[in-house]
Amino acid sequence: MSRTIRVTVRGSFDNLTDTQLAELVAAQGAHDFLHTQYTPEGHLTYDLPARPFFTFRFAEQATDEADIPQAAARAEAKATAWMAERGYPVKKLTSQTVDVAEIPLGKRGKREAARKD
Repeated sequence: MSRTIRVTVRGSFDNLTDTQLAELVAAQGAHDFLHTQYTPEGHLTYDLPARPFFTFRFAEQATDEADIPQAAARAEAKATAWMAERGYPVKKLTSQTVDVAEIPLGKRGKREAARKD
């Protein structure tokens, strides 16, 4: 059975040129942290020029617990490739994973689960 794993990859931009900074600031509306989502291709958010940090959010798949580190590695590789393709230097990449099945249900989720039973 496949499990959905949310992978959050964080890092910081490293010595952006003025042109790169202007490019990212101009595109910031599409990368606003108030509209985050986890997607297979990754969703990038940042708040430049206030902070040099960025976050990518990925929805990865794993068949069991042992596959979760590979899901994190895939997400980091995708984030690194996206940045490299655009010439944005980055540093200090870290990642965190969450198995969606292990997220506690809130009140509404519990009600919906009870209706399905």
